[in-house]
Amino acid sequence: MSTTIKTIVVIFASLSMLSGCDRDVTAPENTPETETRAEPASDVIGHEAGTDALVSRGGAVIDPKTHPGRALFESNCLTCHDGDIPKAPAAVWLEMMSPDLLLSAMNEGIMKEQSAHLSPEQKTLIAEYITRTSLADYMPPSPPEMCRGEHLAFDGQPPAKLGWGHDTRRFVPADLAGISADQVANLSLKWAFAYPSALRARSQPAIGWNTIFVGSQDGRVYAFDLDTGCTRWTWRAPAEVRTAVVVDPDSERLYFADVHARVYAMNAKTGELIWQARVDDHANSTVTGSPSLGDGQLFVPVSSLEVVTAANPNYACCTFAGSVVALDLQTGEMQWKTYTVSEQPKKVGETSIGTAVIAPSGAPVWNSPAYDRERGRIYFGSGENYSSPADTNSDAIFAVDVNTGEKIWTTQLTPRDAWNMACVPIIRNENCPEEDGPDFDFAASPIIAADGKTLVIGQKSGDVYGLNIETGEVLWNQRLGRGGTSGGVHFGMASDGKTVWVPINDMDNTGGDDLPHGAGLHAVDIASGEVLWRHIVDDDNCGDRPFCDPGISSAVTAIPGVVFAGHLDGRFIAYDAGTGDTLWTVDTTKNVETITGTVAHGGSMSGPGPAVFDGHVVLNSGYGLYNHMPGNLLLVFEARE
Repeated sequence: MSTTIKTIVVIFASLSMLSGCDRDVTAPENTPETETRAEPASDVIGHEAGTDALVSRGGAVIDPKTHPGRALFESNCLTCHDGDIPKAPAAVWLEMMSPDLLLSAMNEGIMKEQSAHLSPEQKTLIAEYITRTSLADYMPPSPPEMCRGEHLAFDGQPPAKLGWGHDTRRFVPADLAGISADQVANLSLKWAFAYPSALRARSQPAIGWNTIFVGSQDGRVYAFDLDTGCTRWTWRAPAEVRTAVVVDPDSERLYFADVHARVYAMNAKTGELIWQARVDDHANSTVTGSPSLGDGQLFVPVSSLEVVTAANPNYACCTFAGSVVALDLQTGEMQWKTYTVSEQPKKVGETSIGTAVIAPSGAPVWNSPAYDRERGRIYFGSGENYSSPADTNSDAIFAVDVNTGEKIWTTQLTPRDAWNMACVPIIRNENCPEEDGPDFDFAASPIIAADGKTLVIGQKSGDVYGLNIETGEVLWNQRLGRGGTSGGVHFGMASDGKTVWVPINDMDNTGGDDLPHGAGLHAVDIASGEVLWRHIVDDDNCGDRPFCDPGISSAVTAIPGVVFAGHLDGRFIAYDAGTGDTLWTVDTTKNVETITGTVAHGGSMSGPGPAVFDGHVVLNSGYGLYNHMPGNLLLVFEARE
């Protein structure tokens, strides 16, 4: 899990919140919104993670320690939402929901029966406590102005079959990018949008038919006109949509997932829901990596935050196992489900206070699977085990048959990695596995080389490997950074098939050893593993700002001659692909006026990378989680002469 030790404390503090025995939360019957609505006249709402400055999502901030909703929540909800009840989202997920969605669930949604004994005032207090937001002056998020006339048409180039969901190389050819290396210096801001009442923007946009498709923190999915930013339609899921919105130009469908492990298929041009499917019933399960298309199926990686819940010494750790699920594209029906951990979890001991120790567990899948059409396979990586004893499935790469889900080969790169938040010194309790780390997940997607024989993978250890694609045998290994809990390779590399550009996120307050940090961008030859160049970040954009770091956590995107990278300090930089020199940079933390007239700013960039298509560069800025700088901007740049 890509997080700092400081971050862990922040998330653990949230565990004192929320609960109520809901079963599967079904999406409301949404229809595309066609009326014009005004966005709340407010700037981006920020907070300093790790301090007592709590989150506000539009209303006044409340203190959860003293708020009367706390007692109501603990007596009415916590029993089901403490992480032990299947299909009942754990508290850490409820906290991420919007206040109006929580109230709707209690008043007329899935929680109506369980909340029937509560008064309207009590329901409001519970929603306020969970979201840390006063509802007295809360305004539900509203979309920007709806398109009219010619801007309603889905015209222009159809979306390309590139990027997460189609391939994992994150390389855009010149004819599709519409931007050359010589034009990068002329990039200028075309328009910006502030996601209402948001602290983060971590859904990677997709571009096609002169439209930007993207998800948001409050669950809203937007179809923006690329030229003006008006919306052709919006639709709202019950929880945050953090994956990429994957567009299939052949079927004109969108595919994406929310943080409650629900996957959706939608008509791209109308915004109408076609089907939805829940891919895992564990209370802590989620979908972090973007679903991938291939062989008439949608391959969905499943991860979890049980690693957080394990910080509670009374929680029986752990029962979750990572997986990849294959769904039928037409119906959403599950074709197969392959777990990273093959054995069923069972009690293997207990702590001194009588809490059961359950194993094997963990090995979540954080990354988007790479589809190999030629061999009929997918490849993906796993994270650490959550409990002892660690097995052979953590920190491993898997090759799986797309027709059956059968594992063809598994290569473990870091043995004996079991870790959860009970291992953090300030929290430490007996739920910490005896291995105590090192927490070296594979969070970035594997990349298939141009020769079709090498699979390239990057790890939080700071290592990059070349594997034999047929057998999983290690061909070469290159150490680029010191790695650590929040170091090494995080969300995604880019490659033209021969060179792989590797972002490293080493931070000063974490690290596996005494090696110098490798924070920055690196180029590696895929055939040999030789380092071609390194651009180590010696300066930064932080000054004395808290929760600001210069490294690259977000995925990078390449076009011929250029690699685009968003940094945790808020800088978005275009690097020369052949030398590592800086070609162009912009500070996304500066205030900008958005299309709705509000003034907002971005922040740290982590998770998704930029989308490049048809002469535009589109990115999200803001990652108000894990002690990173919040922000809520969608930025659209265009290369102008």
